[in-house]
Amino acid sequence: MPTHIETPEVASILEAMPSFGSEFAKTFANHAPMVLTALDRIGGAPERMQEFFDHYNGTKSLFEFGTPSEKPLTAENWHAQIGNRAAEPDLRIFFAGEVARLGIDDAVRCYIDRLAPGVGASAFHALMRLAYGLMRRNETDVAVALGYWAATFLEMPEPTGAGAITDDPVEMIAKVAQISSFGEIPIGELLWHNMRGHAEHPDFEGIVDWLAIDDGTLDKMAAASLAIFASSQHFAALHAVTGVHWLRIVLPYCTKPEVMLRKFWLCISTLIPDMEYPTLPDAETLTKWRAVDAPPWSKIWAVAAASYDEHDISIAYSAYEEERVIGDPLYRVVAARRMGLIPDYRKLS
Repeated sequence: MPTHIETPEVASILEAMPSFGSEFAKTFANHAPMVLTALDRIGGAPERMQEFFDHYNGTKSLFEFGTPSEKPLTAENWHAQIGNRAAEPDLRIFFAGEVARLGIDDAVRCYIDRLAPGVGASAFHALMRLAYGLMRRNETDVAVALGYWAATFLEMPEPTGAGAITDDPVEMIAKVAQISSFGEIPIGELLWHNMRGHAEHPDFEGIVDWLAIDDGTLDKMAAASLAIFASSQHFAALHAVTGVHWLRIVLPYCTKPEVMLRKFWLCISTLIPDMEYPTLPDAETLTKWRAVDAPPWSKIWAVAAASYDEHDISIAYSAYEEERVIGDPLYRVVAARRMGLIPDYRKLS
């Protein structure tokens, strides 16, 4: 596929994004920088991008990005601010210096292993921002993403050394869903709060060890995420599908990709209550759904590009990219259903 070339008009819109906070009220993630990039790639004209952003900003009331302190961070002390949202301005400046010093690729390689265990940062939206920064090959975007990830780093349980019980991400999810005590955990508006709630529950200890990680794990997670989203069409499941797309871009920079993979799926397992415990489809059902007649990507993209829902644009682009890698036509079916272009395939006899 040819390299995507941004027009000067598109670049001008995207260059304005770092002036806004990475999060807004209640620590909801600001999707605009990434979704505008996706909108450009699915055919949204600059005028449409500006219109989308104006609506998004007007609806979300985005914050201006914060002011740094007078004490710059260094290579020796930056890590003391991991997980401190108030330190994001200082972390951004630190990483901007590191990206300028090392270049995009070496800067990401230098720091990603330290950040990998906190991949749930801002409910995967720091991962999203880094993936899109790498996609654009943009130094500012990459520095912003690294600072955002560090500031919103989400602590999850560390492996205990216990043996894995399955190499199937779906089986792991099914076993987590059987733990009745997780029903005690309140389900709130914010996905990262729900992830943290599980992490702090005593019965969650040891689950991080359950999944065996190997060279095929990412594609297994892709298949599992697609099946869960196909079954539920749920907002939280959508983040599993898009999250695998972002992992596919970021993981090559990790010296130990198994760390990020393990923590990513651990976070996904915490979202089963959000998804209302979806029924996981069997192979025969998935085969039936794949055969559903869905419109071409061009039509799906046209509907997504006209939407004001950031998740429509995100899934339309990520599902397309994942289909290119995996070759599963179910990506197009679930995206078409999300856009309301086909009836609910789940009701097929």
